[in-house]
Parts: sequence; structure tokens; C-alpha cells
Amino acid sequence: MTAPLAHSGGHLLADHLQSVAELAGEFSKTFESVDTAKRWAYRAGLWHDLGKYRPGFQRYLQQAENPENAHIEGKVGGREKTHSAAGALWALETLQAKHGPKGKLAARVLAYLIAGHHAGLDDWNGGLNERLSNADCQIELNEAKAEKPPTSILELGEFVPDLSKIPGGSKGFALWVRLLFSCLVDADFLDTEAHFDAGKPARRIGFPTLDQMRVALDAYMTTKTTAASATPSTVNTLRADILRQCRDKAGLPAGFFSLTVPTGGGKTLSSLAFALNHAQTHNKRRVIYAIPYTSIIEQTADVFRDVFGALGDEVLIEHHSQADAADRDETARSRLACENWDAPLIVTTNVQLFESLFAAKTSRCRKLHNVVGSIIVLDEAQQLPPEFLQPILDVLNLLVKHYGVTVVLCTATQPALNTTAYFDASQNLIGLQDVREIIDNPDALFDALKRVEVELPKDWNTPTPWVDIAAQLAAEDCVLAIVGTRKAARELQRLLPPDTLHLSALMCGAHRKAVIDHIKARLQAKRDGQDLQPLRVVSTQLVEAGVDIDFPVVYRALAGLDSIAQAAGRCNREGRLASRGRVVVFVPPEQPPVGHLRKGAEACISTLHGHHDDPLARPLFDAYFQQFYRSVNLDGKGVGKLLTVDTDSLGVQFRSAAEAFRLIDDKDSAMVVVRYFEQREEIEKLLGMLVAKGPERWLMRKLQRYTVSIHKRVAEKMLDQGDLTLPMPGLYVQTDAVGLYHPKLGLQTDGVLYEPDSYVNY
Repeated sequence: MTAPLAHSGGHLLADHLQSVAELAGEFSKTFESVDTAKRWAYRAGLWHDLGKYRPGFQRYLQQAENPENAHIEGKVGGREKTHSAAGALWALETLQAKHGPKGKLAARVLAYLIAGHHAGLDDWNGGLNERLSNADCQIELNEAKAEKPPTSILELGEFVPDLSKIPGGSKGFALWVRLLFSCLVDADFLDTEAHFDAGKPARRIGFPTLDQMRVALDAYMTTKTTAASATPSTVNTLRADILRQCRDKAGLPAGFFSLTVPTGGGKTLSSLAFALNHAQTHNKRRVIYAIPYTSIIEQTADVFRDVFGALGDEVLIEHHSQADAADRDETARSRLACENWDAPLIVTTNVQLFESLFAAKTSRCRKLHNVVGSIIVLDEAQQLPPEFLQPILDVLNLLVKHYGVTVVLCTATQPALNTTAYFDASQNLIGLQDVREIIDNPDALFDALKRVEVELPKDWNTPTPWVDIAAQLAAEDCVLAIVGTRKAARELQRLLPPDTLHLSALMCGAHRKAVIDHIKARLQAKRDGQDLQPLRVVSTQLVEAGVDIDFPVVYRALAGLDSIAQAAGRCNREGRLASRGRVVVFVPPEQPPVGHLRKGAEACISTLHGHHDDPLARPLFDAYFQQFYRSVNLDGKGVGKLLTVDTDSLGVQFRSAAEAFRLIDDKDSAMVVVRYFEQREEIEKLLGMLVAKGPERWLMRKLQRYTVSIHKRVAEKMLDQGDLTLPMPGLYVQTDAVGLYHPKLGLQTDGVLYEPDSYVNY
């Protein structure tokens, strides 16, 4: 009789269960202090595929037309293909027999993990509880037991469930379960991957260590500082001191830190220096650098690659949210393509980081155990989404207190998250605990780095027509204008001379990078007296974070005070002007879109009323964020309530919470691969590979630079018109139609007539 298989190709089931158990137990050692065999993750791994012992599943595995995908649960294959309920029921049965009612309750933790290892963590009420009560699930367990799996698999061994030791108690239950789930699914993915592609595990290794990165960064900064000292300036002197303080404070105990540095103060590399030195001192496992906008993540990643160029090509993982675009239809390839953050340096988005921390899907949860013992740098921390702010603060507090995480809030405009004093006490909102500032005297630093004068509107209630703004910009030789929507950027650019440059997220990442590089080169040429032509740029707010450009004059459409400060950071950034730069705030013809953007603008008006001396004075930001946060519901989707555990049943609504926690609702957005003219040959090559090989991880990474996000309604209309194709679920591709991708404006969506103003603001 043939030994039961876990997967086609001779992968023995007993071997798979044991390997997954040991690997999951190894992953969880960072937060489970007992011996491997006593760990929750080990036990979940040992029982997760118990249902595969059933003769029906073994028969299905042998007869499947697509053996590579045969082990994945789904509708095709019917009852014979299901296998995740048996282990969950076995946990309930075994722990109740050994430990009585308390054991049965504790077994529900294992039931969440095992039953969800394909479909994802389920809600207890209306989901998992009802599923496990189904007669088919009991039949699945009975059929598996009848095949007499090895005693070493079935027995409880040394495992003793103890719910009293959950990190954070009942408040930490949901996060703890998701971390255990992460250990299980990553172990399952990796053991399966090793079977189907024996060479792939070896290809995962080879990243440089954090210590090697620290040495490389030190060498890079020494070279940069030496070059800066050759042309001394106040800005360069202060940047060197900021770097010194970051290195000096890196030895402080792990926890929460704020790095409050004016825009242009070099905080990106200084915060990385803090992180790498802190990692060395406290033996942290990785650095996760989170950025608000997908539109600028490539630039930060490129900066880091430049720093670590001597260490090789693969020095970091650059993980955008759209990298998971294919996980809606699970296949063997899509499972193996998604990231588990197994590198020492991760550059990602807030969307990817925080949606993962609240996720239920296997592909999103997989990476979570690798967040334990890490350093999270939140670049532009003021951009944390207000509607989800309280759940985010809650999970950060748990990670820092119980899972060895250090968090750095990195921004010029700290949103005062380290205290409850600025929140509405009636809502019982809780801030971060014991945040320590890295900079000794931020006020003195801001005074020393003041490089602009801000001109405010004389009348906040009277808008200026676009044609008047265009006339003012046309009178400038070198100017940047930042507006609130893509539509506004196109309208203003249309009214300006034809050589005016344009930036928005309707341009793919590679296109934006090329334009930004061109802008930087022209700015340098102007400083050298070699470019006498006017340089005018109209952009959405994507230039306000992570883009190192330096204009003498910046116009900014009315927005939140933090956005105005970020815009000011693009003006006289290097302090080269004989006098201060000029920042002009104007009231645009159209109000900011309804929602947080408009509330931010309203809070800005209220805060700046009567403060014309210095609109960017640091004390004003406390007042601004206080008013802004009071105007919004900081848990607008009720995520905290959904994740509150019912201590009588251990019921948590995992799936509902994950669906509610959507920083960008991907149900309403679509990713489009565009045919950017400068990289046409490369794009065609990658699209051919996508069709042939499917969404492999490296391939999705490559395509990210050629994608644009638009409203799904727009994408569907363009699909119907023949402007787009849909080669795989969730990923659209622009056709060859002439004019669809404009060389200056990016993707044409019928003149943006069917794109609502409220959809995107960068």
C-alpha cells in the first residue's frame, strides 16, 4: 500500500506534517519561550493536514488533472479535496479529553489556525463555529482517523495549552493568534515550496546581514560627509549633527522613538543609521521601512540600493501592496510568489504593513512572524490614516511591549501620538506609550533650518481661479506647484506653457522617476548657470515625501498644515538661496475632496487664523492635529470591536476585521500595467513571462514600476472599450491603442471624465 501523500510527486504526508510542525515551532520561538514540541505553532503544524489521510483525498490527488494545485482547497474537487477541518476537530476532541472544558476552549485557538490555513482566519460567529458543526467535517475527521495516522502525529505529547500566558492578555489575543497563524502558513508554504522547487530555498538566502549594511552605510555617509564638508553650509552641518545624534541614541533601550527633523534634514538616511545601530545593540532581526505612498517607494528603495550597492543586487525586499494582486485566485504559484519578508531590510508601504497586521488571508498573514523582533521606521508618520489610527496605535503598543519591536516615528510634523492629551477622552482613545525623541532640541533645530517664508491667503474663503494661478506661475523662472487632485494637476498644466512638466500617480513609477531625475538635473544646471530656460512643474502631493527636489518658489493649494509643511520642504531645501525661499499657499477653485482632505484643510484654516508670523512654527502642529483628530472617527470601521475576544468562547471576527481594515479599498481600485514608451521592450518581455509563468514573486516586483492605480469602475469601462485587457484576475494591461499613455501626463482615462475627484489625491 502506498504511503499517504501531502502533495503530488511523492511528498509523504507524515514527513510534511513533521517538517511543518518543526518549522512553525522554530518561527514561533521569538514569542513562545517553551521547548519546540510544547509550542502552539508546532502542534498546529503537526495537525494542519490531517484530513489528507482520507482515501478520498489521496484518490483525488492521484487523479487530478493539475497535480501542482491539487492539494489546495477550493470548490473544484468537492468534498474529497477538503482537508483542513479534520485537524481542527481533532484538536477540539483531544484537548477536551485531556483537559476537560478548559482544554476544549483552548483548542479553539488551534481550530482557528488549522481550519484557516488555506481559506484564511475566519470569524468565529457565523463562520468557523458553524463550519465545524457541519456533518461533513466530522466525516472528514472520521475517515482520516480510520486510516490510522502515526501515533507520533496524533498524540498530544508534551503540549499543555495555557491561555493565561497570552502576550497582552485578552487585548492581545487577536494579534497573538494572527502571529501563530503566520508561523503555520509560512512553514506550510516553505515546505511545499521546497518539494516543488528544490532549488528555491537556496535562492532565498544570500541577503547581506544588518551588520554588513551598517558598515556599508557608515562608509557611504563618511564619503557623503566628506563631500559635503568640501562645500560647507548650515544645512550640511546640521545634517551631520542629526546623523550623530541618531547613532548616539541607538543604544537606548528598545521601544518607541520619534525623530523630529525638518524636511530636508536628511532624516531618511539618519533614521536608517539609527535602525542599523539599534539592531546591532539589541540583536534585532530586520528593519522594516514603511512609506505612506506607493508612488514614491521606488525612490527610497533606490536610495538604499545606492547605499548598499557594494553588497550586491539583492539587498532588500521592495514590497508594494499590488504585489499580492494575484492572491484572489489561489494557485500553487500564487502561494509561492507572495512575500514572507525573509530579508534583513524591507521597504514597503503603510498599506502593506498595516493591512498585513490586521489580515486574515494566508498570503497577507504569512510575513507577520518576521515582524517580531524588528525595527519599524514609519516615514512621514503624520500620514497614518486617521480613520484607522486607533487600531494602528493599539497594535503598535502590543508589538513594542510584547514582541520586541522598536518603532521610530519619523517626520517633520509629529502628530503627537505619544499621549492621550490630544484625543477626545470620551472616546477612550489611547496613544503610544513612552515615546522618546531622538533629537536633543527639535525647536532649536527647526529654527536653524528655517529656509522659507510662507505667504498665506488674505481671504481663506475666496478661491483663486486656475487661470490666475497659471499666470502667476508663468511669471516665475523656476517654480513648483502642488495641487490636491490628479484632475487639478492636469487642468493647471494645460493652462501653462507646453514645456511645463507634470507629475501624478497616473504616470507609472518608472515614468515618474525619469521625470524627477530630469527635474533634478535641470535644477542643478540652473544652479550652475547652464540652463536659462524656465523650469515649471505641476504635481500632486506625491512629491511631498521622499522626493529630494529644491525649488526657490513653491505654490501649494490649501491642504492640511502637515501637507503645507511638506511642500515647504521642497523649497530652498539645501539653503543655497541668498534669502529665504518663497512658499505661496492659495485657495484653489475647487474645495478639497470630501473627507479627511477637506477636514485637514478646515483644521489648517482654524489653526493658522491669526498666526501669520510663522505658519510652520512647531507648537502649531499640536493644535492642528488636536483639532483634526477631533473631527474624525479614529476607528471609523469598528475594527477594535471586531477584534475584541469573547472570553467565554474565544470568539473573534477575524475575517470581518480584515475586510473592514482597508486603507485603500482594493474592491474599488485596479492595477494597470501600462506601455510606458521609454521602457516598451522591457515591459513586453515581462508581460510575455507573466502569461507563460504566472505571477512569480520576482516578476511581480519588476512589473510594479510599470503599473498605475485607477478606479475599478474606470478600468472596467476601459476594458469594455478595448483599451485594457485582463490577462489574470486583478491585473489589467493597457492595449497598444495610440494615445492611451501620454508621454507627459501618463495613463489617459478618457480625459479623466470618469474619474471622481474624491478617489485619489496624489
